[in-house]
Amino acid sequence: MVDSQLQIIHDNIHQRQSIGLLIEPAPSSEQLELAFQAAATAPDHHRLKPTKFIVIGHAQRQAFGELLSEAIKDLGEIDAVQVERVKQHPLRAPLLILAITHIQDHAKVPEFEQILSTGAAVQNLLLSLQAQGFSSIWRTGAVVESVLLKQALGIKENDLISGIIYLGTAAKPIPARSLPELDSFVSEWIAPK
Repeated sequence: MVDSQLQIIHDNIHQRQSIGLLIEPAPSSEQLELAFQAAATAPDHHRLKPTKFIVIGHAQRQAFGELLSEAIKDLGEIDAVQVERVKQHPLRAPLLILAITHIQDHAKVPEFEQILSTGAAVQNLLLSLQAQGFSSIWRTGAVVESVLLKQALGIKENDLISGIIYLGTAAKPIPARSLPELDSFVSEWIAPK
């Protein structure tokens, strides 16, 4: 029989899914702090701390949308409809968090491990916020490659914007997803004879 605390943890993991329509309320600063503490426990080879987070609060979303539209234009986008669409992206949720991977040269920690560390940190963040009653969607898009955007955020050109995380409360109940068949992504290796 599964322990009730373990069941709660697994239910939270199984219920997490991307929700595109997010409304108020957003997490409070105390709730965010709890989620960032969870994110900080992600695997981190040699403790390089490659993951950084930047919070885009409610009042900064429009200015951030302006920055995104400039960044996409800087990347060569000339379609005014697309530029306007990107400009409106931050208004799809009451709060945004940017996940940054600060890539460092290290003899024993390749770049891919640092990227995976950020992925684990983001998953911990999302699961903590889910457990606190919030929903999210993790996105990127071409705009995250923009040097103009990276400069405006004060990060290095070789750093990665590993995600734009939209946070809030689900606007409507979302049906639970069915669990996948494990055979589709789990196999067992057996040494050849």
